[in-house]
Amino acid sequence: MDIYLTRRDFLKRSTVVAGGMMLGTAAIGCAQATHPAPSPTTAAPVRFPSGFLWGVATSAYQIEGAVHEDGRGPSIWDTFSHTPGKIRDGSTGDIADDHYHRYAADLDLMQSLGVQSYRFSVAWPRILPEGTGAANQKGLDFYRRLVDGLHARNIQPMATLFHWDLPQALQDQGGWENREVAQRFADYADIVFQALGNGVSSWLTINEPKTIVQVGYIYGAHAPGISDPARAYVALHHLLLGHGLAVQAFHARFSGNDSQRIGIPLNLSPVYPADQSDGAKQAATLQDGIENRLYLDSILRGSYPTDVIESLGGVWPSSSVIQSGDLRIINTPIEQLGVNYYNPIVVAAGPQTVSGVYPTSVATWESIYPAGLYDLLTRLKHDYGDLPLYITENGAPYQDTLSANGTVDDPQRHQYIHDHLLAANRAVQAGVNLRGYHVWSLLDNFEWAEGYTQRWGIVYIDYDTLRRYPKQTALWYREVIRNNGF
Repeated sequence: MDIYLTRRDFLKRSTVVAGGMMLGTAAIGCAQATHPAPSPTTAAPVRFPSGFLWGVATSAYQIEGAVHEDGRGPSIWDTFSHTPGKIRDGSTGDIADDHYHRYAADLDLMQSLGVQSYRFSVAWPRILPEGTGAANQKGLDFYRRLVDGLHARNIQPMATLFHWDLPQALQDQGGWENREVAQRFADYADIVFQALGNGVSSWLTINEPKTIVQVGYIYGAHAPGISDPARAYVALHHLLLGHGLAVQAFHARFSGNDSQRIGIPLNLSPVYPADQSDGAKQAATLQDGIENRLYLDSILRGSYPTDVIESLGGVWPSSSVIQSGDLRIINTPIEQLGVNYYNPIVVAAGPQTVSGVYPTSVATWESIYPAGLYDLLTRLKHDYGDLPLYITENGAPYQDTLSANGTVDDPQRHQYIHDHLLAANRAVQAGVNLRGYHVWSLLDNFEWAEGYTQRWGIVYIDYDTLRRYPKQTALWYREVIRNNGF
């Protein structure tokens, strides 16, 4: 069985795959039941537990700009975005939303919306322009100003250490295929822990390692633009090893400090068989392993799933890569798990790829199925215990238009977030230890290979002037936060 999709298949970004084949960017899930009918919406008041954190999320390369300022070194995304043909509209993140210069106004904007938690990422090349060595103080100072500004506005920082912007100097040494980069990541993480640890209590290590593996190393559509499954799974192991080493560094630095917590944000999706045939169920189980259990089992159980290893055959790394003791490091205990949820996956047994099971957003890979979030959250509790969960990304792009009076009406996004919050609330009522929710994203931004062709923000960016305009969803979300529900 061919377990790899072609590049054409990837670009189609179908939500249904055949025979357990590997799929696109945002996927994870439970493979035990056919996709259920969507739950009806309710007019009853929906309230979340006291202390539930309402937040927004961004990432450094997508919003900061200022790529040549204050000692920042180049990242693989600087290189990739400047390579002709890699970005849909030929754009780069050189300016993005200019958040580096406008961060104070963006913090004021968050405060005006009542935001309680801000998930941002630290740019590794701002801190270590060459990926290693002495820290760049100007880079650390920027994030210290950001963290201090958040506290001044009563917003809790949630810091992600790595959101895909690997220093180019480390890529030149082999990137995540080089085992040493895992240790370099832990060294970098410890520098950031030391610099910001008295202002940040909630930490995340590596955003969506699966997307790096699948889209950066198998399909080649993201930086570093490699299309080689064997190299991809070497990178996967080293990414998870880097996560574990960073968590160990965290525990060594904050030993005995119960207020500090660390975890990892994984993009997870429920996987459903297309029908009740044994073939579809078996295919869904394997797909679930490729999409979810590779990451969940290694991090939370200390083992890679054997069915996935067997299915990958010679593509799976040898013992020279996965060394004795590595999985114990990867399994270092974490205090929280970030869940990035965008779409489910439906898997058929036959060779055909089926499409059109669910409606999609402008991002055609993003099938919209809010009940999948309930299935995912309850599955995590059932299979992996009562670990505190945070939804660290959830959102959708639509064709937003700025009106003449400076407003943006985005009813589809409003409905999307409403329905996913309803599913999250159902999961809380079912006993899931869900502590917070972060909309992706605060701002329209550089959407990786899509450039500026997709608008994911609840705040509209006029890219000619860089003025910010809260969309109607942002104003509704302000009321959700104020009422701790809707």
